[in-house]
Amino acid sequence: MRLDARDPVPESLRGAIVALGNFDGFHLGHQAVAGEAVAWARAEGRPAIIATFDPHPVRHFQPDALPFRLTTLDQREELFTAAGADAMLVFAFDGVLAGMSAPDFVRGLLAERIGAAGVVTGEDFTFGKARGGNVGVLAEVGATCGIRTRAVGPVLDGGEVVSSSRIREAIQAGECETAARLLTRPFAIRGIVQHGDKVGRQLNFPTANLDVGNYLRPRYGVYAVTGRLPGGRVVQGAANVGIRPQFDPPKELLEPHFFDFSGDLYGQEIEVAFHHFLRPEAKFDGLDALMAQIGRDCDEARRLLAD
Repeated sequence: MRLDARDPVPESLRGAIVALGNFDGFHLGHQAVAGEAVAWARAEGRPAIIATFDPHPVRHFQPDALPFRLTTLDQREELFTAAGADAMLVFAFDGVLAGMSAPDFVRGLLAERIGAAGVVTGEDFTFGKARGGNVGVLAEVGATCGIRTRAVGPVLDGGEVVSSSRIREAIQAGECETAARLLTRPFAIRGIVQHGDKVGRQLNFPTANLDVGNYLRPRYGVYAVTGRLPGGRVVQGAANVGIRPQFDPPKELLEPHFFDFSGDLYGQEIEVAFHHFLRPEAKFDGLDALMAQIGRDCDEARRLLAD
């Protein structure tokens, strides 16, 4: 269930334990916060709610920032549900929320509108106007209005803190395995298959074309991927993400070619997961050379995905 924080929370979900954060990516660190909230809720027979902010606060304060999202709201809702949440609560990050003081956020939103009995955050969580609130403020103000609080420390991987910025750096470097380890799943882009210029069909490697949207741009190049199709079927493939230097005019697309698949995906939503980086984008001496390279890419992707 998806809740809008601007609306009253259904009576059945009041008294919940709320995991509070942005949770874009829902990586190991985020999962630790959510896990603490779900366990606390179960121990007390309460509902568990995982909250998130959309749009991301960075997008509000820096509208022209380059795309950086790791997940869409739909993806987060599925991840939160799988983690045991009874509902996802969405705080619409707008001028009103940005200007709200930390005490008002705790009293007016968390206590009164949402009816939270407890809140779990990461130790470094900040909130409220000019980031005036932190876990200390949350605990202090919460105690005056019936909200108990818990803070979860950072999760380490290889001696380093697991963070969204670390995952973004890995994705931008084409380090799929590192990103997948920190996320506990491959980075995946979801979108609607659109009509392209049918170039892949001419090359005997038909592709499903996706707009990359608000997602962080992975390192441009060719990847071994899996695709989740409507109905849940998972297929293997190779995908190019980038501006297609072989063709004019340049056009940014994610173009997966799925092995041993024939079907019409136009207008349908699919999700493409990035497993291994194969090579950077390149321009070839003609279409024959390009076709030969795509054939080698597909062979390599099959080999890697078989492992």
